[in-house]
Amino acid sequence: MSTAQPAVQRGIVKQALSGDAVVIRGQPQGGPPPEKTICLSNITAPRMARRPNPNMEGSVETKDEPFAWEAREFLRKKLIGKEIVFVKEYEVPGTKRLYGIIYAGKDTNAENITESMVSEGLVEVRRGGLKPDDVNQQRLIQLEEEAKSQGKGRWGEGASKHVRDITWVIENPRNFVDSFHNKPIDAVIEHVRDGCTVRAFLLPKMDYVTILLSGIKAPMFKQDDKGDQVSEPFAEEAKFYTEVRLLQRDVKVILESVSNQNLIGTVLHPNGNIAELLLREGFARCVDWSMGVVSQGADKLRAAEREAKDKKKRIWKEYTPSSSSIDIKDKAFQGKVVEIVNGDALVVKMGDGKSKKVFLSSVRPPRAVDNTENQAPNKRMRPLYDIPYMYEAREFLRTKLIGKKVNVKVDYIQPANQGFPEKTCCTVTIGGVNVGEALVGKGLAKVIRYRQDDDQRSSHYDELLAAEARAEKKLVGIHSKKEAPIHRVADVSGDIAKSKQFLPFLQRAGRSEALVEFIASGSRLRLYIPRETCLVTFLLSGISCPRGARPLPGGETSKSEPYGDEALAFTKEMCLQREVEVTVEAMDKGGNFIGWLFVDNVNLSLALVEEGLAKVHFTAERSNFYKQMLNAEENAKKKKLNLWKDYVEDTSVHEEIVDDKTEREVNYRNVVVTEVNEDLSFFAQYVDNGPQLEKLMEQLRTEMESNPPLPGAYSPKKGDLCAAKFSQDGQWYRAKVEKNEKGKFTVLFIDYGNREKTASTELATLPASYQTLPAQATEFTLACSALPPDEDAKQDALDQFYDSVVNKELKLNIEYRSGGNYVVLLYPDTDQDVAQGLISDGYLIVEKRREKKLAKLVSDYQKAQEKAKAGRLNLWRYGDFTEDDAKEFGYKK
Repeated sequence: MSTAQPAVQRGIVKQALSGDAVVIRGQPQGGPPPEKTICLSNITAPRMARRPNPNMEGSVETKDEPFAWEAREFLRKKLIGKEIVFVKEYEVPGTKRLYGIIYAGKDTNAENITESMVSEGLVEVRRGGLKPDDVNQQRLIQLEEEAKSQGKGRWGEGASKHVRDITWVIENPRNFVDSFHNKPIDAVIEHVRDGCTVRAFLLPKMDYVTILLSGIKAPMFKQDDKGDQVSEPFAEEAKFYTEVRLLQRDVKVILESVSNQNLIGTVLHPNGNIAELLLREGFARCVDWSMGVVSQGADKLRAAEREAKDKKKRIWKEYTPSSSSIDIKDKAFQGKVVEIVNGDALVVKMGDGKSKKVFLSSVRPPRAVDNTENQAPNKRMRPLYDIPYMYEAREFLRTKLIGKKVNVKVDYIQPANQGFPEKTCCTVTIGGVNVGEALVGKGLAKVIRYRQDDDQRSSHYDELLAAEARAEKKLVGIHSKKEAPIHRVADVSGDIAKSKQFLPFLQRAGRSEALVEFIASGSRLRLYIPRETCLVTFLLSGISCPRGARPLPGGETSKSEPYGDEALAFTKEMCLQREVEVTVEAMDKGGNFIGWLFVDNVNLSLALVEEGLAKVHFTAERSNFYKQMLNAEENAKKKKLNLWKDYVEDTSVHEEIVDDKTEREVNYRNVVVTEVNEDLSFFAQYVDNGPQLEKLMEQLRTEMESNPPLPGAYSPKKGDLCAAKFSQDGQWYRAKVEKNEKGKFTVLFIDYGNREKTASTELATLPASYQTLPAQATEFTLACSALPPDEDAKQDALDQFYDSVVNKELKLNIEYRSGGNYVVLLYPDTDQDVAQGLISDGYLIVEKRREKKLAKLVSDYQKAQEKAKAGRLNLWRYGDFTEDDAKEFGYKK
């Protein structure tokens, strides 16, 4: 009589539920295959922990039984993804569970998994149901006894300690993610919710987390109005694709950000990044909201999506690419930045001399905050100063780009819309740095979000998103929780009363730093003066300059005077949005200031005259530049430049004007240097005045000792001349009060040039007899030389200069006066030039001057500099740094 052979089934193990149960599936045919849950018969595995169900009242967490995790892991590592043979023994009625034996192979001759589990001591044999005459079942008892005798698994000493301590809920997800610092973490994927969402145990601490795959979104499962689950097209297929590759696999996880209680990260399978694979197969699309945190190559994700789009795979089967109208020859070009327009646009002058306004791709500058309640009535809105962080954004771009050569790549052209003109949107780079990315990374702009099907965006869009994510994390700029910086700027342009208030301060200040905000004509500029926080209209002294075309009321435009537009263009290129120095001399009846403006020590009035774009005005006669300007005008006439194009020289007899200052004047005086400042300026005393100063100091100290001041009797005020006790020697000296900072007074010792902060009790009224003698320490600056730009090299230069001159007697000659006394210092015994020595040793650099009388001096300094370059001394040790004008932005990837 023949015995019926047991039913043999085959399948692929999808999931190990515990140490005695697995889920198997068949081969996919046109979609996800059917699944079965099968249990190993005749054994019982330790129960695994369960997390509390928040949707069920009274649901509580259960703990692992000893060796529950190890038993499940044995099955997972042995079977997941493998083809197995299952011999069914019985089925429990009313359930879908099958019980039997699993063989890890293609037939019943392969490894018996039940026996392997018992041998390792990971499960317990259920002896009550075993048949005494069944050899295979009795073998299980034998194997269990052997495992017990050997102390294996749950039968060993200390088995009760093999219980996981699971963290089901992460209390502070943001801190949790940050603690891993974007480093890969070992993990086991426990569940796949959909194609782009998984749950995992992070090893070895057993943190249970939900992870959204960063940078992508797969089709989802949603509930309809009836509460039934409805799947989006390809949702089942996407989930199956992820399950087959990740479910219960050993993977690496990189945690990158947080979305509510869910973590955002990248899951790396040994065969690659699952997000990239999903995209390539058309099971997912890139999403901008999480693309910025991707740390494993956002460009690869975009490339994978493009590949799927091109092949019209799955979700892209009806995809139609958006067209671009950019002419290929205009796609990329180089140019010099001549203007920054607020925080997202710049004007670039191209090689053919034409200027082009371009916008930074996918970047939105700071926007105005609705503050109408607190805003004063009739106040005119000034976006640059009133919109939070707009000024900082403009300044960031201005300081890095103005006057520099940049590379421009056109990404897309935004058509005219709602009254706004067409925009050419580009990626601008300098020195390899993406300007838009640097701006966003500083928190000075945001990234524009687009519709998912809109391809018209920056070619470096993902880098912009990543930079924004970093800025948000650091809470910088517009992402900061602090109060935005406020710029209170007084606009005195055209306001005669306000201009009269500011005039005395600007006249006394000598050379003031300013920023050129706007240029109306070749000689009419709008300046921002930081020291006085005011906006002024500034007219150039000493010249008569033609005016360009300008708008008139009613929308009309006035005609340009001859060469007016050329003068405007010249001034724009030379100083628009540049940091300049101005000397205010007077004010006109319209409230506009009149004076001299210097760009990099170049007199703009003189430069316009040299180019034949302005004529010398008779008011220049009272200035120090009059003869220089006359000479420049004569040269322009001879060359027939611009205004002098049709000039015919007057051959009648006229008086020759002799420039008696073309030769360098030398009149050395002996000085002692007493103090060195941080800009190559220094204080020195004339040796001839030494006896007089010593006598004065001796008399002052004698008087202060015989009539000691009463502490607190003197109330210092800014600008006062007083007596101050020097902390180093306790002696009294003449001093000037410069500022008061919360009861601490900064004073300048006028006879020595050093400064000190001191309390009011160390200051006293200076007797009137000691106030008549002028300050004995005079401030000078080294002529035709400058400090290097690098901060470390600058400090080395100042240290060397200090050691070379302080408290030493030297010979000094004043070379020129330009808002100060610029001098040459010589060692008296050798007549060696101090500045030339520092230049030849590679500490200082040469400052170019145009004056004819300084030509030989500058030439000698240039030769010394070339010698330092050739010898690679100090600041030249890495080569000629002046050859590369592309500076870094202070942002590193």
